Amino acid sequence: MAPAELRTVAVPSSPLPLRVLLLLLLLLSLLAVSAVDVVSAATAPLKFGINYGQIANNLPHPTQVSGLLRSLNVNRVKLYDADPAVLTAFAGTGVEFIVGNEDLQNLTDARKARAWVAQHVQPFLPGTRITCITVGNEVLSGKDTAAMQNLLPAMQAVYQAVSDLGLAAQVNVSTAHSVNILASSYPPSSGVFREELAQYIQPILNFHAEVRSPFLINAYPFFAYKASPGSVSLPYVLFEPNPGVVDPNTNLTYDNMLYAQIDAVYAAMKAMGHTDLTVRISETGWPSKGDDNEVGATVANAAAYNGNLMKRIAMGQGTPLRPDVPIDVFVFALFNEDMKPGPASERNYGLFYPNGTPVYNLGFNGASFSPSPTFSSSSKPTITFLMAVVVLLAGFSL
Repeated sequence: MAPAELRTVAVPSSPLPLRVLLLLLLLLSLLAVSAVDVVSAATAPLKFGINYGQIANNLPHPTQVSGLLRSLNVNRVKLYDADPAVLTAFAGTGVEFIVGNEDLQNLTDARKARAWVAQHVQPFLPGTRITCITVGNEVLSGKDTAAMQNLLPAMQAVYQAVSDLGLAAQVNVSTAHSVNILASSYPPSSGVFREELAQYIQPILNFHAEVRSPFLINAYPFFAYKASPGSVSLPYVLFEPNPGVVDPNTNLTYDNMLYAQIDAVYAAMKAMGHTDLTVRISETGWPSKGDDNEVGATVANAAAYNGNLMKRIAMGQGTPLRPDVPIDVFVFALFNEDMKPGPASERNYGLFYPNGTPVYNLGFNGASFSPSPTFSSSSKPTITFLMAVVVLLAGFSL
C-alpha cells in the first residue's frame, strides 16, 4: 500500500505526459534507495572485533556489556576463556565469539579436550555464535618449552573434539602469537620466523593449512615506539600522514607499521612454504596512560591509533602485499582492566572505562549500556523525498 503522504495527493484527471511519469518513477526509486540507505547506515555492524578482557574487579555485568556492544554495532568479540555468563548474555545477538583455553597440558588429552568443548562450547551453539577456539596465547614467545611442545598436540586434540561433535563447519581452531616470533620484520619482505621456533611453527602452519584456520598475530606498534622513540616515527605508527617506507625488494610503500608487520608475517610464512594462509590481527591497540618511562602512552596517541585504524578498516583496505584482502583486526581492549600486572599501560588499553563512558572520543557518542535506537524509513531523509514527490504532483495538477 502507498504511504499515506502519497494517498492524500490529488492526482490530475488527465493523463500525465510520459516524461513526467518517468520523472516520477525516478523520484520514487530514489525514495526507496534513500530509505534503505538510512536503515543500513544506522544498523550496519562495525568492521572490527574487540577483545573483552576481564582482569578487573569493577567491570559491568555481561548483560550490560552486551547492551553496550549492541549500541556500538560491534559484532565480533574475543574472549580469553569461555565465560558462560558472557556467552549466555550474548545469546541471540548475532555477535561472533572467539573463545580461549590456555590449559595446554590437559588439552593434549583427547578425552579432556572433548569434555571441555562439550561443556564450554557446544551448549551455547547456535544461540551464541562461537566461530573460533584459541588454544594458548603467545606460547611460542615465552620460555616454557613444555608449553611449546604441547601447543600443537593441544590444537589437534581440540580440533578433533570439534570435529567429533559435529561443530567443525562453524568453529575453527587456532592460537595467537606475539609478533616477537619474528626474527626479522624489516623490510617486510625479509620477514622470517626465529630459527629456534621453526620446529614448532612449521607443523603449526601445516595444521592451519589442513584445517583452513587463520594465523593469529598480536601486534603492537606502541612497543616499537616505546622502545625507540628517537628512531621510530610517531606518525608512521599512528597511521598519520608521513613519507612512508619503501621495501627495496618489492618497491612497495608502507605508510604504517602495522601493515608492514602483517606483510612480514606473510613473508615469513612464504619462507616456510605457505602462501595459502590468512593473517588475522587478534590483538592490537594503544594505551591511553602509562608510567613515566612509557613514552607515547597518552590519550591523544591512543585516540589517533585506534581511530585511524578503524577508518582504515572501514575502507576495506588490504596491505601493500595483499591489497585485495581486507585487514582483519581485533582491537585491544574493551575496558581498562585494573587488576592486570605489569606497567601502568597494561591497565589502560581500554576504549571504555568500566562505567561505560569512553576513555576518548572515537565517534562512539551513542555508546551506552542499552541497545541503540533503530532508524525507520520515516526518518527525515525519506520525508524530504516524499515532500518532493508531493510538490511535483501538486505542480502538475495546477
